[in-house]
Amino acid sequence: MRILWGTLGLISLLCGAIGAVLPLIPTVPFVLLSAFCFARSSTRLHDWLVTHRIFGPFIDDWQKHGAVSRGSKKAATLGCAAVLLISAISGVALKVILIQIVVLSCVLVFLWTRPSGPH
Repeated sequence: MRILWGTLGLISLLCGAIGAVLPLIPTVPFVLLSAFCFARSSTRLHDWLVTHRIFGPFIDDWQKHGAVSRGSKKAATLGCAAVLLISAISGVALKVILIQIVVLSCVLVFLWTRPSGPH
């Protein structure tokens, strides 16, 4: 079972890293999922992730305060807007754009209704 959790953690972390450069994939939820998986599979990987200089603060804010930083919220909002703009410019079907609007709006509502943490 530890191998399964570790594999899921690595896949999730890879998705989060990809999400750091692609606006459609959210980084923070994948990093949080990785921490969850690593806590069940590898103390060494979990400790590395929660002390990581980039990813660690996301996890710490979430675990201590159920919070997502204001900077992460702004980045997610800009990423969602960029996805919609790129879709509109590239001529994606209206049906697909409407689906994107619904899904991305749900993501943004969730993020912006979370506390921003103690910062």
